[in-house]
Amino acid sequence: MDIPIFILAALLVHCVFLVSIFDIYFSSPLVHGMTPQQTPLPPPAKRLVLFVADGLRADSLYELNSNGTPQAPYLRGILENNGSWGISHTRVPTESRPGHVALIAGFYEDVSAVAKGWKENPVEFDSVFNESKYTWSWGSPDILPMFAKGATGDHVYTFCYAAESEDFGAQDAAKLDIWVFDHVKSFFNSSRSNQTLFSALNEEKVVLFLHLLGIDTNGHAHRPNSREYKENIKKVDEGVKEIASIIDHFYGNDGKTAFILTSDHGMTDWGSHGAGHPSETLTPLIVWGAGINYPQKVTSQFFEDNFLKEWKLENLKRLDVNQADIAPLMASLIGVPFPLNSVGTLPLEYLNNSAHFKAESMFTNAVQILEQFKVKMSQKKENTLSFLFTPFKPLSESEQINFLKKIRLYIQQQKYNEAVSLCKTLINLALEGLSYYHTYDRLFLGLSIAMSFVGWTTYVILVIIKTHTNLTKTVPTNNKKSTILFYGFAFAGMIIAFFLLIQTCPWTYYVYCLLPVPVWYAVVREIPVIQDLAMNVLSLRIGQSIGFLLVCILGIEILVFSFFYRSALTVGLLVFAGWPVITQLWVQAKTRALIWTLLCVLLAIFPLMPVVGREPNIPLVIAAGLLTLLISCFSLANKYRNNEDLKVYFYQMLSIALSTYVVSSTHDSLKKKLGLPVLNQIISWMILVSSPVLLLLSPTFLFQRLFSILLSLMSTYLLLSTGYEALFPLVLFGLMFVWINMEQKALQRYGLSLKPKLAVFDFAYAVDITQFRELHLDDVRRSFFFVFFIVTAFFGTGNIASINSFDPASVYCFLTVFSPFMMGGLLVLKVVIPFVLVSCAFEAVQVTTQLSSKSLFLIVLVISDIMALHFFFLVKDYGSWLDIGTSISHYVLVMSLTIFMMLMNGLAQLLTTQRLELPRRTKHHST
Repeated sequence: MDIPIFILAALLVHCVFLVSIFDIYFSSPLVHGMTPQQTPLPPPAKRLVLFVADGLRADSLYELNSNGTPQAPYLRGILENNGSWGISHTRVPTESRPGHVALIAGFYEDVSAVAKGWKENPVEFDSVFNESKYTWSWGSPDILPMFAKGATGDHVYTFCYAAESEDFGAQDAAKLDIWVFDHVKSFFNSSRSNQTLFSALNEEKVVLFLHLLGIDTNGHAHRPNSREYKENIKKVDEGVKEIASIIDHFYGNDGKTAFILTSDHGMTDWGSHGAGHPSETLTPLIVWGAGINYPQKVTSQFFEDNFLKEWKLENLKRLDVNQADIAPLMASLIGVPFPLNSVGTLPLEYLNNSAHFKAESMFTNAVQILEQFKVKMSQKKENTLSFLFTPFKPLSESEQINFLKKIRLYIQQQKYNEAVSLCKTLINLALEGLSYYHTYDRLFLGLSIAMSFVGWTTYVILVIIKTHTNLTKTVPTNNKKSTILFYGFAFAGMIIAFFLLIQTCPWTYYVYCLLPVPVWYAVVREIPVIQDLAMNVLSLRIGQSIGFLLVCILGIEILVFSFFYRSALTVGLLVFAGWPVITQLWVQAKTRALIWTLLCVLLAIFPLMPVVGREPNIPLVIAAGLLTLLISCFSLANKYRNNEDLKVYFYQMLSIALSTYVVSSTHDSLKKKLGLPVLNQIISWMILVSSPVLLLLSPTFLFQRLFSILLSLMSTYLLLSTGYEALFPLVLFGLMFVWINMEQKALQRYGLSLKPKLAVFDFAYAVDITQFRELHLDDVRRSFFFVFFIVTAFFGTGNIASINSFDPASVYCFLTVFSPFMMGGLLVLKVVIPFVLVSCAFEAVQVTTQLSSKSLFLIVLVISDIMALHFFFLVKDYGSWLDIGTSISHYVLVMSLTIFMMLMNGLAQLLTTQRLELPRRTKHHST
């Protein structure tokens, strides 16, 4: 197979592997076609006020100050004297969009929703706002339009501030909340002189939604333990008190208003969210007003955590809920139909109402979830052959009728507790059934992908052995056998396609189920190679082969382990440090071996450090900048360059100096709450754009070009650094430099032909090499080194597999106004920079050791595919949300890594071999 075709095939196959995980595990749970369900009895409240304090942690609200006073005196008074309280447990991903959807629509968006954006509706869904008569909402332009857009008719009104107001570098983000409170006050004042608005406000089934983003913004900018975050909580507390008083006064204290205060997600101590840490998933819930229970005094209550004691709330009953349970609670309080896709269970303990009302509400809840189950079941039944369909037995049609009759009978007989208990059983069964049908095809799709994985990896190993080693002799192909094989596999493919067609499966199923056919066809065609290889392996020393295999397995397992425990990288690097001693390489190059060992030990320290972003340390960033300048001066003294090259070199040094200055002055300015200086912002963007241009102007001699790559990337990396990670590329690059040298020595040891000296080696001429050598066992070690260094580049300064390890402070030199995609792009660039350094070093190793890039690349592909197969089987959608989130991100990461390595291969070639010639340089050429 030609190299371009092979790489294209590899890219396609890996893209299928990557996308499959979302189809198999995380497709949208929504179904449509249910009929709305509403409690037949009159509701306790006419209107509902929902306060969502974005990014508010449960402990931040409930804990007492060091002097014993509450953080939020008004809300503390409410939960002690007027209402009910508890913890609302959110799910991964702990982001604003999925959190609000769970609160207001009652269902949990699938994990891929994070990537679908904040502002738009990737799926149509029903919500409490949609079911209300009128909803007025105030707050962020990232959240409110989502619910207005999803509503039918024109009854959801939004009032948003400008997106530019969400500035992490601003004087105080609490102004966002003050804006909301001020606008709500003026809204009620103006309604007195606006008869249409006044009568609309006095209708039943009215919702007022106040989205308070200040706490989240202050948490990102200053951390949740900061004075700013705590002050913001006080301001929210005062604002809630004032709004509640205005609303009660407006309605003449009619006792028909219910109030709910909660949060969409929490926040880690280092000011980020997205994963499943308890600080992110535990949010406060305080409910008071019409139809709500008063505080219930208890002598003892058992929870696994120790919060009650810490918060001095042991004697007040804590009522925990899942985040989606809040939607049915709101619906039952104002008497609107439960949102159609809600999977929440009504938390009855919050309600202060008759047993009859509770039983009827619970029955409505059960029927509403059962409706979804019925739709899901009929969809699956229609799309599956009758003899292959396995129904969910605990809820057969007769069982459903049985349940509903029994519950209805209990309510008629006024046996309300029994009715409620039976409703809860029915809800749990319906949710289990929903999950059963939602994951119905999982085993079958998972097996298809696993077969493709194993087949593809086997094929790549065979290609390596056949084209890059002397282990097999070329066997003439038997055309007759090939034709039979082809028709056999084509027939199998047609049968699979026919089965999928009958069941009207989505087109993606065709891709997943038919992929194993061509992959295994390619493997089976190489049977002569396998037979030949078996003969050769038997003639080798068995002990040596098994030993080599065990070392390979151990190496890959260490890599897999490093995804869970970064310290595994430290162990690996310490083993690498001893490599020159183990292989006797140090005898030939004592100084280099010593530097290699020293740098391996230095790099091994980084995975032991805390994840980046916990605590900014700008002096370390400045030190890294100055160290880079110092190394540049040494390099300048040692290498002669012509004037043009010197100019480029000085510009790159100037970029480093400017980056160091910008980082220092930007963080000083933000500390003084003066915002991001415009000049600094302009310089940052200019450095980002000019760095790659300067890089391509430098000479293509090996060390000069590699050092130029370091300077260019380092100038951008410094701008994106907030602490010790600024030193990471320097140590990594030092190790890469020595690695290239060591590989030259390793080649000499095997007596292989030598390239010209590294000092005069030119990348530009390396492209034309035609005498590539065959693969040696040592090349497997080279490829493993590369994969290990790539993983180290990823995890060396933090576990980027977790969304919550991203720190927005990293991008403050470029922008401080909230922009998820721009910030995300810059954070990805930060992750990619160490990656590029390793790829360019690997490119240098390939060309200086006379290896075709394809052969080494294929070995890398096998190593990363074996890792990916591990993670494919480790993906799960049960257990704690932290485990689920981690298992997905690991698989996505290792698959992206593989796709990325293919792209990086091309990028590294471009960065090392291409050179931009400035027009004026031609003047110096003589004819």
